[in-house]
Amino acid sequence: MEKQKVCIVGGGLTGLITAIALSKLNLKIDLVTGNIEKNLKSNRTVAISQNNYDFLKKLNIFKFHQKEFWPSSKMQLYTIEKKEKFHEIFEIDNKERSKKQILYMIENSKIMQGMFNYVKANSSITLKSKKIISSITSNGLLKSVKYKNSENSKYHLVIICTGHNSDLVKELFHNQSIEKSYEEVSITTTLGHDSIKNNTARQIFSGNEIIAFLPISNKKTSIVWTIKKDAMYKLNKSSMFKKKIKFYAEYFFKNIKFLTTMEQKKVNLLIRQKYYQDRILLFGDSLHVVHPLAGQGLNMILRDLINLEKTLKNKTTLGLDIGSPDVLEEFTKEAKPRNFAYALGIDLIRNTFLFEKKNFKILRNKIISKANKSNFTKDLFYNIADEGLKL
Repeated sequence: MEKQKVCIVGGGLTGLITAIALSKLNLKIDLVTGNIEKNLKSNRTVAISQNNYDFLKKLNIFKFHQKEFWPSSKMQLYTIEKKEKFHEIFEIDNKERSKKQILYMIENSKIMQGMFNYVKANSSITLKSKKIISSITSNGLLKSVKYKNSENSKYHLVIICTGHNSDLVKELFHNQSIEKSYEEVSITTTLGHDSIKNNTARQIFSGNEIIAFLPISNKKTSIVWTIKKDAMYKLNKSSMFKKKIKFYAEYFFKNIKFLTTMEQKKVNLLIRQKYYQDRILLFGDSLHVVHPLAGQGLNMILRDLINLEKTLKNKTTLGLDIGSPDVLEEFTKEAKPRNFAYALGIDLIRNTFLFEKKNFKILRNKIISKANKSNFTKDLFYNIADEGLKL
């Protein structure tokens, strides 16, 4: 029986990992990457939960060394009280979870490069680099993807991993989504510092700011700092950004230096209402974009991928058409309510910590203090962060 063909559009992390996972299902994959070199130069880092780390490990993409996937065995949350003093309000430690970490951190460029090398060597994946799609149309029962160089190919399924702002997504799915701007900017960079036992992920909530310290080695820590736009404009120089980050960092590290430039990105919420249409499936940031405070962006994508892989594996085993509406609806029914609830949950956490009314803050801190003494609550929090919601 002839293999079914899938076109995956997007050369970012989502497109690469989706192509790799589906290439193991006896499918022929065309990966349309555009200019992939741009994606290999990012200074950003990604957080991966234990469950998703195990999934990536099973794909056997490249050797998983601790020096590349750096584990955090502890997570601490802080608020800043009067006189700019840090106050720890919540902590999770993995001591009672044998061989399970809170999260793993890896530099985006490293995981991208490893996956890109795997894709180039994979005979089931055809890399269409620097290709530009001019149209996607129906051709009999299949989908026809036409490129600007007049090349034309037919597919059983087209998966778009280009992000929600791409012209292709806007053209095909219009504005069928729930969107909100947080009026915030996410600033990322990497710090170098004296060597320590760097195994604790930290999150600090302070008025209009949220800053995360995410270890990537004993001498390096990734920074993800979200700040209100109006507050950021007051710090209108790179030197002032660095001074502010250093103020927070000196509480935990010594001899701090900035190893990378600072990248900025607007912070938005997006929840897609329509996941698919006529053999075209949206995926990754095209489906959902959440606030970076919980480090769940890639984890939500990987959970969707686990679900999609399972769904398509069952269909290919039975010889069924993987692009049929009932197959895509099966995936959607599993993923959509979970993603909707998860995205709104992250939004609620963000609003809870940035709401500045005094009486509310007192009540919030009391509730969190009680939760910090409850192993049941901590286990629940860990399991949701690790595996997502199970609805």
